[in-house]
Amino acid sequence: MTPARPTASATPAAPSVRDLVRLRAERPEAIAEAAARRKRRPLLRTADTAVTADTALTAVTADTAVTAETASDRARPPHPGRLMIIAADHPARGALAVGDRALAMANRSELLQRLCLALSRPGVDGVLASADVLDDLLLLGALEDKVVMGSMNRGGLAGAAFELDDRFTGHRPEDLVRHGFDAGKLLLRIDHDDPGSLDTLYAAARTIDAMAAHRLPVFVEPFLCRRVDGRLRNDLGAAAVTTSIAIASGLAGTSAYTWLKVPVTEDPDDMAQVMETSTLPAVLLGGEVGDDLDGAYGKWREALRLPTVRGLVVGRSLLYPVDGDVAGAVDTAVSLL
Repeated sequence: MTPARPTASATPAAPSVRDLVRLRAERPEAIAEAAARRKRRPLLRTADTAVTADTALTAVTADTAVTAETASDRARPPHPGRLMIIAADHPARGALAVGDRALAMANRSELLQRLCLALSRPGVDGVLASADVLDDLLLLGALEDKVVMGSMNRGGLAGAAFELDDRFTGHRPEDLVRHGFDAGKLLLRIDHDDPGSLDTLYAAARTIDAMAAHRLPVFVEPFLCRRVDGRLRNDLGAAAVTTSIAIASGLAGTSAYTWLKVPVTEDPDDMAQVMETSTLPAVLLGGEVGDDLDGAYGKWREALRLPTVRGLVVGRSLLYPVDGDVAGAVDTAVSLL
């Protein structure tokens, strides 16, 4: 099964998943080699981003009648200063379900196909994933000229008694630097009834410090949560989201490289006031939207108009839409920016 890949300037180390498996077994160093030669880009592309020669050439050769100025216009970012990131770090926390499909994300070959298709769509800036998924995408050549965000704490396994013990079992700051990746993401879940949440806060703060020392952006995803009948529930009420933003914004010795990754509140009309809690740049997380993807689009559209909201980080709802149309779901999400 061969995933569709975005056009890349370099030949992929593994043109198919079958080749990928062989390469992993026979030449594990190929991952580091692919990371070293990956074409990088800024986290944000702004309206005055310089047009690269190869991009301009692509625009011209696609239509020999266009002028250089038109080619330059075509090569500008479709949503300057905004981010559209596809999330795929769920499996590393044992969260494989999509809707009523308990193991929807368990087929790695299928997940990679969907990811490569999503990354190939115009306006998609990059991907958030755990090391194993990013290594696969590196070998497949799907991360050229993309923002690559490493998922840092995946220790709070879904449904486990220790789910709130969100230890940093994924990327370390030095791993992100070594691979030339562009940012990290950490999950920060706080339960006022769980003394262990203080350990989580402390670990998150020190990780933000370490990322800032490397001048790497870190996206903090904060929630206030509680257990209901033994299951962990995130509180999406306005007061809870406001409080979680205030706590996350104040972590560490500097907030210079901190971004927020926030949910849309239960009542979307509360988002304007909630987002006044911090001046940190923020992206919206997709979360579990069920069958109502159109409803989610509407909530995201309104929240994206707020001054501090700079983009979307969405995973399962775009990779596994109810109608099966990954490209259509991704394109609609991009259009909201």
